[in-house]
Formats: sequence, structure tokens, C-alpha cells
Amino acid sequence: MKLNKILFSALMLSAINGAMTSCSDSFLEEDQITQYDTSYFNTQEGLDGLVTGAYEKLKFKFNYVWAIECYNMGVDEFTDANNTMPAWNHYSKDLNSAETGANQPLWDNMFALIRAANIIVTNIPQYYDQNSDTYNTRLGEGYFLRAFAYFELVKQFGGVPLVLSYSNNVETNFGRNSAEEVYKQIISDLGEAYKLLPETASEGTGRITKYAAAHYLAKAHLFRASEINEEWNSQYVADDLDAVITYGTEVFNKHPLCKNYIDLWNYTEPNGANEKVSEVVLAAQFSNDESTWGRFGNQMHLYYPSVYQDMAGTKRDISGGREFSYVSATEYTMQVFDRINDSRFWKSFITCYGANDTNGAPVWTAKDIASGKAPAGAQKDGKRFKAGDVGIRYIVNNPGDTRFSNYEEINEETGEPVTVEGKVLKNGQLCNTHTFVRYFAGESQNWNTGTTHTGNYYSIIPHKRSVALSKFRDGYRNSIASQFGTRDAILARSADDVLMVAEAYIRKGESHYADAIAWINILRDRAAYKVNENRGVHIDGGQAYKTNTYCAGKGGGYSADGAIYSEQNTYYESNNLEGQESVYNAQSSLSGMHLNSVNDVYNSQTDAPIYHALNCTSNAEKMMCFLLNERTRELCGEGYRWEDLARTKTLDARWHAFNDGVSRGIGEFDPAIHYYRPIPQSYLDGVTNNSGAALTNEEKRALQNPGY
Repeated sequence: MKLNKILFSALMLSAINGAMTSCSDSFLEEDQITQYDTSYFNTQEGLDGLVTGAYEKLKFKFNYVWAIECYNMGVDEFTDANNTMPAWNHYSKDLNSAETGANQPLWDNMFALIRAANIIVTNIPQYYDQNSDTYNTRLGEGYFLRAFAYFELVKQFGGVPLVLSYSNNVETNFGRNSAEEVYKQIISDLGEAYKLLPETASEGTGRITKYAAAHYLAKAHLFRASEINEEWNSQYVADDLDAVITYGTEVFNKHPLCKNYIDLWNYTEPNGANEKVSEVVLAAQFSNDESTWGRFGNQMHLYYPSVYQDMAGTKRDISGGREFSYVSATEYTMQVFDRINDSRFWKSFITCYGANDTNGAPVWTAKDIASGKAPAGAQKDGKRFKAGDVGIRYIVNNPGDTRFSNYEEINEETGEPVTVEGKVLKNGQLCNTHTFVRYFAGESQNWNTGTTHTGNYYSIIPHKRSVALSKFRDGYRNSIASQFGTRDAILARSADDVLMVAEAYIRKGESHYADAIAWINILRDRAAYKVNENRGVHIDGGQAYKTNTYCAGKGGGYSADGAIYSEQNTYYESNNLEGQESVYNAQSSLSGMHLNSVNDVYNSQTDAPIYHALNCTSNAEKMMCFLLNERTRELCGEGYRWEDLARTKTLDARWHAFNDGVSRGIGEFDPAIHYYRPIPQSYLDGVTNNSGAALTNEEKRALQNPGY
């Protein structure tokens, strides 16, 4: 395909040169090879190299801001943060066929992978020793990679051109296949991969296995059976749901869940135990080997952090992360968790930041002392906290909490009261830390989608302060400013299979709801706090600074003065349980998490405000709403949300209910347009019709998605 020749050439070069090393024990080992022409892929050695090179495209979802734009922006979980993103969060007119964000890179990269996979699938039967131990594996990898690329495309664009062979000639005549045809091909290719691939990755960490194919088979069948395809999928739905249950169950049995949810995110160093847990079915391979980073590397650590570096006493360091701050968690994301019983909230989000700059720490001012609000013993110009203490706290409390209120000072020039960011009163006394509160005294539940806001972190636009997702934090980068993360990035884990099986049972109807609840309980039971588990502890990948040789003496990467990474959270303060630590730490929260019957779903106090906001009244509506809420609780921020809400056609209702883009006047979600992305203009301009002529505007419109 003409439009992808440059990208594909880069892929070829990557494959041949072997510049794809990830882990010391990985199959992606560096092996410099003299460059060859494409005839090299008519050899077994060349095909091995091409397959290894093609794995590069599995990293696309984590390489750049594309991952946020395509997969986790403009949804209920997150709104835009310190960087306003009109096209992707607000569905503005900037989201169009010529837009320079994720649209074209996604298209080009996936079609480059398809071209590579076509060579693999075509050439291996001709040029690869069929008696080789790796023959079936290589062919299975080719089928899987082609299916993976087409799956990414159909989820975002709907029907796309099906190109199932390759040519060294320039080709420009491509039409557009239907989504139905694309799904058939995806499922067929994954079926071939499932038959050919080995059960375990014997050639090295990160190789695709039979169970990766099974995972994506379950997902492809579920997507085909979803509402986005309801105009044509009725003949497939029953069999698709059975297939979801079959394949999802198989993956779950072969990839046992981690015993503790935090094991998924307890990153301490590249290639450590955290990157080899049984729950992970497939991960994109990254490392601290600079020679493998290429242009982008793993950049997911950049996009979720809340800005902390401009607060006195908290300088940016490696442990805290570099805060590009592209997305901010919404009020929905705070509400959807039972934050007393569900450990997943506290194991997924950052609520405490350490102080690392005593000299720059804030002081008690004369106004603080004069107000009578400063704590006992506070002295004018005395430090409010020192390095090594907690410097910033986020209080995730409920409406009705009377403890917190905003602190106001009188402007000496105007005589008007003004608020000082981060200064908060607790029970009438000034907090020593920079403090951000979800609900002040007297405030009622508010989704923050109107002109009024609650607390003192939703009200700041752009949303530079937020309760930040911690799942991608990376303390093993080689400098404070580095954008190149070192962590592997999970593409598939068996908890998702659990949720897919549960959803399939829900879709089968009310007689199967008990089956769905049994599966959901697998995750909810794990998420419960265990006996003697300290609920006040926080763990995330920022801790890797402790083993990172770059941190010592690297100009503030980390110093003896402290680190931004904190091992504390605000569980007890947020839940108004201070003084009861020993009681709660000693007990399990299983009884609060386990669903005893469907009535626990219908009458869930945590989910009730969400049911109300979305006007869910029937049992079926509540079950599917609960399932989507449970997907947030388990998978929040992991790159599934946009496609989940699009496939279920709930994106319209949830964006309008929970994303503050609805009130900011930058754009508007239109269900007639925005369940798919625009086909890139470069593609429409580059293809030709059957006569070999450039497409007319009318012909281009026929290939474009409606409304673009």
C-alpha cells in the first residue's frame, strides 16, 4: 500500500537490524545484521527477523500521546487535564480527517503491521523449514499479528480495506470492506493462531502464545456481539457469547490471577518479578536499554500524573514522574469505587506526595497566625512541613463530610476574600500540607459537568490537580526529564477475561445473571482487603527509584532530602476513620465486596448515584451498568475505556453525564458521528478508483465515516 511504504520500510529496517532489545531474558535480543533487500524475507533467517521486528507494533498503544487520545480520552473515567484536548476529549471540529493527532499514526502503523504479517503468512509455508520446531509458532505469530492490527482498526474506524496478500509493486486501488467482513477475518486469523501457537513462550519473555490468541478471540467475539454492530450481528450473537465464555474461561484457567491486586503494579526494576506475574497474558516489551527505545519508548507514565512540581516544597524528581498531565480522573471515577472496602482504588491512585525540598517548603504567614487558624505552636515564617514529610494530600471524601472548608485570606488592596490554592481548613484549623479536597462542608453530590464544582481540585481548569492514576508510574527512568519509560506494558490480562465472561452471561439474559455474579465475585473477592493488610500503605512503580543507579547524585533525581514518591495514602483521613487504623487493618473487607445475589447489584449504594445519573431503571440496565462500572474498578486507565463505551454505545450517555467537556463549550459528542473515528485524509487522497484516477470528492465521501 503506497501510503505505508515509508512506515513499512522502517519496520523492515527495525526487523533486520534487530534494534528491538527489550529484556535480557527476552527474545528481542540485539543482533546487528547487514541490510538486505526484501528477498531476505524469502529465507528462514529473514522471516525470523521480520516476525521479531513486527512485535514493535504491539508497543504502539503505549508509545506516545496516541494512547491517551484513542483509548482513554473523551470518556467517563477521565477528562482532559493540564493540556486541553479539544478533538479527543471534547469531540470538537478538530477531530477530522486531517487532524494530526492519533488518527493517521494508528492507521499507518496498523497497516504497516498488516503488510509485515502478510509477508509472514505468505512466505513461511514457502521458505521456512516445515520440520523446524518454530515453524508453527512463526506462522501463528503472523496470523495473530494480522488479526491484532485489524482488530485495532475496526474498533476505531469500523470497516477498513482488507488486504490479505502483499506485493512489492505500488498499489493504490483499495476500497473499503464492511465491519462484518473485517470481524470474520479477525476471528479466522485468530483461530489459525490459536491452533498453531504454543501454550508457553518457550523462546523468551513476551512471545505470543495460544492463550493470547484465545484472549483476543474472546474479545473479538464480544465486540462483534455488541451494540455497535447491532445493524448486522444478530446471526452471530448467540454463538459469539458462547465463544466468549469458552475462550475466556480457558485463559482464566491457564493464567491465574495475582493473589493481590497490587502485584500487578508493584514495579521495582526492569525485568523484575512484577513483569512475570501469571495474570499477564501478553505485554509489550520495554526495558532500560537505551539502544532499544527508538523515537518514543513507553510514554504512558507521562499522561496521568497530577502536577506537583509548582507547589512549594515538592520539586519534580524521578520518583514522582514527569507531569505531562494530559488526563484527569473525573468525579465518576471517584464515585464508582467503594473506597472503604475496595482496595483497588487505593492501589490504583496517588493521594500522598512526599516533600523533597525543605528550603522551598511553604511557611506559616503573618496572616495565618493572625487568623487564629494556624495549629498550636506555629510560628511566623516557620516551615509548614519539611523534606521527608508528606507535602501534598488528596482527600477523597464523601458529600456530607463537615470537616473541611476552603481557607480565605483578605486581599489588602481590594478588601475582598481570596482563596490560596492548597490551603484548607480541617475542623477549623489550617492543614500544614498542600491539601486538595473532594467535598467541602455543605456541598452535595455533584458530577462536575456544570458551571459549579465541588472541593478545590475539580474547580481548577485546566485540571492540573487530580487524584492521579499510579499504574504506569516509573521510577527507573534515566533522568528527571526523560520521556522513555522502562516498564513492560500490559496488553492482555486474565482479569479482563473474567469480566468478558461475566458480560457474556449478562447478555444471555436474566436466567444467567447468577453465573455473571459468580465471575464478577472472582475479582471483587480479590479486591477485598485481607486480614492484617495495612490499608494506609501506598505502592506504585515510583518506588523503583530506590534501585535506580541514575537517582543517586543526578541533580535531584533523588536526594537525601526526600522523594516525591510516598508510601502513604489518605485512606483513613478520606474515609473519616482516623484513630481506627488498628481495627480496620486487622479485619477483612470481604463481606463488603462479595455479591451475595443479584439484589446486591440492583441495590448497590455505591452504584446507585450512577444508575440515577444514567436513568438505569430495569434490571437489565442495572446489570450492564454495573458490569461497565466493574470494568472501571478493575481496569481503570489501562486503555480499554473508549472502545468499551463505543462498542456498547454507552459513550454518548456517559460522556454527557460524567465528562465536564459537556459544559466547556469546546465541542459536543454526537452519537451519529463519534462512535467511529475519521478515515485519514492522506489515505483518501492517495487511493485511486478502478480506472486508476484519483478519487472524486464524492467517492471520498463514500469511503469516509458519516459526519466527517
